[in-house]
Parts: sequence; structure tokens; C-alpha cells
Amino acid sequence: MEVYRGLAILTTNLRSAIDPAFLRRIRFVVQFPFPDVAQRTEIWRRMFPTPLPTEGINLSRLAQLNVPGGNIRTIALNAAFLAADAGEPLQMKHLLRATRSEYVKLEKTLTETEVDGWI
Repeated sequence: MEVYRGLAILTTNLRSAIDPAFLRRIRFVVQFPFPDVAQRTEIWRRMFPTPLPTEGINLSRLAQLNVPGGNIRTIALNAAFLAADAGEPLQMKHLLRATRSEYVKLEKTLTETEVDGWI
């Protein structure tokens, strides 16, 4: 790492897993705070481009999910695939299914409070 002259970017959501000796060799560390509800709402809004056919998408309900932007993107993309496969506009039911799948990967429990009123 000391002799490499290019730009190297290392990302992680588990800083404690990085060896301290390795961390000392990193010149800059940028921390991104976990998005609050308002920020998650904006992230969700940006996930759905105008040409995408949607029906009944509720951004304030989606923002109740306690996940960062990367997981929001994965959920939105997987939900769009589910909707396209069904030949339907993207709906909350597709987002719920994609969310459940993402939470399984994250080994998180999806609470009823998070998805209350989605369908």
C-alpha cells in the first residue's frame, strides 16, 4: 500500500473490523452519518426516476425503514425488478417483498411498526 501511487478507496460499514495497523496507513477517513428520517425520505424520492411507472408509493412510510442509503437502493432496485416481472407499476407491495428479502440478508427483524400501512 505504501508504494502504490494511484487512488485507492476502501469502504466499510464495520470500521471495528479494520486492523489498527492497516488503518494507520490510510491518509483520509470519511465517516458518513446514518441518515435520519428526512434524509431517508429524500433518498427514497431519488430512487424512483420520473419515467418509472409507480402507483401508490408512500415515501414517508418507506422512510420509516431504519436502513442506510445502500440498502434503500438495493430494496428499490429489487422492487422495480419484481414490478417489471409482474408487468405492473411499482407499488408498495413490491417494495414490501424486496424489503423482507433485504432484511433477511441483513439478519434484521422487520417490525410491524416499520411496515404499518404499506398495503
